[in-house]
Amino acid sequence: MTGVATGLVVWVAWPRRFVAEAMEQREKARSPAEAARRVLFDRMAPLVSPLVTQKRASRLQQQIVMMGAPDLRPVDIVTMQILSAIFFGVMTAMFLHLNEMNVLYGLVGLAVGALLPPYWVRQQIQRRHTAIGRAMPFNLDLMTLSVEAGLDFGGAVATVVQKGLPGPFNEELGIVLREIRMGRTREEALRNMANRARYAPLTQFVSNLVQAERMGTSLGRILRIQATQLRIQRTQRAEKLANEAPVKMLFPLIFCIFPTVFMILFGPIAYQLMTGGY
Repeated sequence: MTGVATGLVVWVAWPRRFVAEAMEQREKARSPAEAARRVLFDRMAPLVSPLVTQKRASRLQQQIVMMGAPDLRPVDIVTMQILSAIFFGVMTAMFLHLNEMNVLYGLVGLAVGALLPPYWVRQQIQRRHTAIGRAMPFNLDLMTLSVEAGLDFGGAVATVVQKGLPGPFNEELGIVLREIRMGRTREEALRNMANRARYAPLTQFVSNLVQAERMGTSLGRILRIQATQLRIQRTQRAEKLANEAPVKMLFPLIFCIFPTVFMILFGPIAYQLMTGGY
């Protein structure tokens, strides 16, 4: 395993060639680390591409879009899994069994390393969804005020993009505005936003806007109702988390805090009894 990992690292990151290619990518990248990552992924792409089926690539591409469409490809995520699995497999076997490479430890490290990149992707998606949920009520209030002040939907969206809370929701509205200006209908642009984010409150918001447009309902009234509902949902979610806190605290209380308290209170008594002090 160590020989395979060493050979792969030497081939992928041969110092002279690697540095030269990283310097070429430096002008396009935002940082030296990003340039090095880009070169590493490009080097690994021909080896990893046969492992990425069309179905898997489609699923990974959807997750990348849900993350906010960073500079990643499906093959890059698979590359991260392979490198992470090799690294954790070798390091686990070395640290837990220095004299001989234990296969069981290595396999456990491989499994842990392979699971870390998908977990990171899910965490990034969850973080983006949380940011969208926090920004939606304020930005929808601003959009409501803009519509009630006489602006049309495009003007209200442009106002939110310029003056609203920065974040993923603002970025998505900016994409919606650009698509509308390029000739797409409002419904198409909004549904594209819902398909990119795959966030339930945002999907519900888009569905209500599309339905209001079809039925001729006042846009300002729909936006105000949506903002109110989102605030209520956020309050209910906060109350739910607060009610779950005592249950989540049981484990650290029972296994971490209570034993320490018992040791402090009854330790001296037990010591006196064991040494014949009483």
